[in-house]
Amino acid sequence: MNRAPRLPSEAFQVIVAIAAAIIIPAAMTLRSVSQPGVLKIASDNPTPFGYTWSLLLFIVPIAALACWFIRRPDLHFPRRAFLRTIAVLTPLGFALDLLFGNVFFTFSNKAATLGIGVPGIGGPIPVEEFVFYLTGFVIVLLSYLWADEYWVSAYNIPDYKAEAQGMNRILRFHFPSVILGLALILTAVVYKFSNSKEGFPSYFTYIVLVALVPSAGFFHTAKLFINWRAFGFTCFLIVLISLLWEVTLALPYHWWGFRPQAMMGMTIGAWFDLPIEEIFVWFAVSFTTIIIYEVMKIWIALGAPALEAFFGFGRGSGARIGETPSTPNQNRC
Repeated sequence: MNRAPRLPSEAFQVIVAIAAAIIIPAAMTLRSVSQPGVLKIASDNPTPFGYTWSLLLFIVPIAALACWFIRRPDLHFPRRAFLRTIAVLTPLGFALDLLFGNVFFTFSNKAATLGIGVPGIGGPIPVEEFVFYLTGFVIVLLSYLWADEYWVSAYNIPDYKAEAQGMNRILRFHFPSVILGLALILTAVVYKFSNSKEGFPSYFTYIVLVALVPSAGFFHTAKLFINWRAFGFTCFLIVLISLLWEVTLALPYHWWGFRPQAMMGMTIGAWFDLPIEEIFVWFAVSFTTIIIYEVMKIWIALGAPALEAFFGFGRGSGARIGETPSTPNQNRC
């Protein structure tokens, strides 16, 4: 007997359940570390160009996935969406560094970088940071695309044009995302001030807003198109790389750090006082990147101008995207 296909909302719930099954016991275990160990470094320069070399954690997988991507000429449709997504997200990552890099982060181990600084507000930012954001978005997107088009391709949308033609607009307000986002920000503010911490949880607020805006506007539409199994693969891959990169190397060797005034004040002692914000970053980047990518695919599939595709402007009343507005003498299909 054939089972009915799993609905997108059910697939999303499975991903949340899997994440919870991993996060909850991990959090309980980490909390059991009441006296975290301290790393003693004997050298003034324990990791020469360490941050620079560590970018290979993104660059090498990107090169492997890019070879596969280039050798698939049939993926011209995803390729267009890929380029549009990178064009949208990369400036946002760069803006974070240029505007807020010195507000949120510290880069005290200059010997771990090439020593090339990009001017930003509050001082120069290591050029490695910009490579980090660019390659970060690319690895998220390529790994999702590979899983969606190859590894778990049985669960993707085979014909976007057919699936998308029935919608009136892409932009559809998702109220639960707004409620969740505001609740998270309020919780961070209350926690910060209840513990008499100096400053405002601006980094966490920024993370929530970056994830909230696409989710509030596009999650209702995108969730029907996202390959949630591919999303799960990508998300857990990024978490694994981040654990190796940030917890094992970056924090103990001071490749980058965090300014306490901009954090909510909740840290993981066993992981060199990693701010809890970074856990949200690992998931938020994957979530936001994949939503934007799917929205770009839908937009391309609709073949309509931006205002018409996203807001439904420029069409007659009742007409769907791609349809010719009906007149009194015409019958609508």
